[in-house]
Amino acid sequence: MQLLNTLYVTLEGAWLRLDNDTLRVEVERETRLRVPLHHLSAVVCFGHVGLSAPLMHRLADEGIALVLLDDNGRYKARLEGAMSGNVLLRQAQFQRLADAAFTLDTARACVAGKVKNCRQVLQRGAREAKTEAEAAALARLADDLAASLRALPAAGSLDGLRGVEGEAARQYFSGLNLLVRPDQRATFAMDGRTRRPPRDRFNALLSFLYAMWMNDCRSALEAAGLDPQAGFLHALRPGRAALALDLMEEFRPWADRLALTLINRGQLNDHDFAMREGGAVALAPDARKAVVVAFQERKKDEISHPLLAQTLPLGLVPLVQARLMARAVRDSAAPYIPFVPK
Repeated sequence: MQLLNTLYVTLEGAWLRLDNDTLRVEVERETRLRVPLHHLSAVVCFGHVGLSAPLMHRLADEGIALVLLDDNGRYKARLEGAMSGNVLLRQAQFQRLADAAFTLDTARACVAGKVKNCRQVLQRGAREAKTEAEAAALARLADDLAASLRALPAAGSLDGLRGVEGEAARQYFSGLNLLVRPDQRATFAMDGRTRRPPRDRFNALLSFLYAMWMNDCRSALEAAGLDPQAGFLHALRPGRAALALDLMEEFRPWADRLALTLINRGQLNDHDFAMREGGAVALAPDARKAVVVAFQERKKDEISHPLLAQTLPLGLVPLVQARLMARAVRDSAAPYIPFVPK
């Protein structure tokens, strides 16, 4: 199994062109980077990045996904070649969508994975807290999430499940401020989760990281032969990658952890964000590059997968989970098991 090799282009005004079997990145006609196409599985462009038509054709021919995001990391479009994958698997996936019990059980597993991983973030924060008051507050929130987990089996509908997940998310985000280094709390103060647009620096950073995890989850599902739009937890809407959103839920806390690391190590500061009209906040171009580099480095971290009982790079875990999702779709005796490290 190979690590997904994704090229992230954050340079404003960059121009991407085909140069024989290589993707060339230019800025003001100066070559900044060359990448052999056979090394790539996806190209992700942030903001105003141009591409030549020959390159777009070649990416489609080679099965290399091209993803366009705006400056904030919000999804705009995706270009792919002819659809591949396993048609029988996709047929089974749509049959599962009509199975209310399977849909609810799989959605419940996705929520459980997210809540368990969020709880680990709070528990770790409580252990490392500098004051007893903060440790107690974080421990209480972790207990609240444990209560949410206990409530999941009783949720008898998708709406009920989404309600439990929403309340758990509200409690979780209310505690993230306590995980920020005290001298950075004023700069990265967060009043709950905001998006479209993010209203503070912390939310802007989270939105950017979520967008990258989302892209990896979608690519992993496609690699497994599943339709990323046919999800179980998230409602089906035209153009919405509902299954990718389902799979991403268990990885959101990993984005949160990286955001906290970048803030607490002082790798991002107030000048790394731009305040825009209307109250929107976005990462500055140089900060986007730093976050992308940190994200790529974090994906190289070796982590123990409890189900496989072996270590593997974090960046490969979405591929493993996508295959577990495919197994669940095929085999009713093998329900989906989210990734929750010990």
